[in-house]
Amino acid sequence: MKAILGAQGVWEMVEKGYVEPENVEKLTEAQKEELENKRKKDQCALTIIHQDLNDDMFEKIADITNAKKAWDTLQNSVIGVEKVKKVCLQTLRAEFESLMMKETESISDYFTKVLTVVHQMKRLGEKLEDVRVVEKILRSLNSKFNHVVVAIEESKDLDTMSIDKLNGSLRTHEERMDKGKQERVEHVL
Repeated sequence: MKAILGAQGVWEMVEKGYVEPENVEKLTEAQKEELENKRKKDQCALTIIHQDLNDDMFEKIADITNAKKAWDTLQNSVIGVEKVKKVCLQTLRAEFESLMMKETESISDYFTKVLTVVHQMKRLGEKLEDVRVVEKILRSLNSKFNHVVVAIEESKDLDTMSIDKLNGSLRTHEERMDKGKQERVEHVL
């Protein structure tokens, strides 16, 4: 938006604003003309600002009548939003790092839990590479997958492994383990 305001020659009004004199009648004609020019530039800048806002942001400045105050209000609002994002992101990072698969949890359920946190982090601007997620999942699986984790780490290149491939591989192993348990139960009976 700053580029548009600059291209229209009104950025100075946004950055510095202008002072409205108390007694306009005492001004010379040249001063009145200069004041009118500043008012027009200010209203042009305010119009450009209004045009680039969504409804929520517009409501924050709807009653403001000059460009500098509108711009300052928007900046403070965005700074507040950014601080909230940072706090949320810190919380999600801690949640991501502390995730551990429960003994009774299926691979499918665990992946859903991990990917929910990952997607929330990405929506808040976190750059999270697949390799980091893959490594986290392998580190946090329950002990019944230890042999599978070792096999995957030894036979696959984790840097190129996608989350979907890991999910598929682990689900296949889980189904084999479940089938083996079921066959042993049937054999005992």
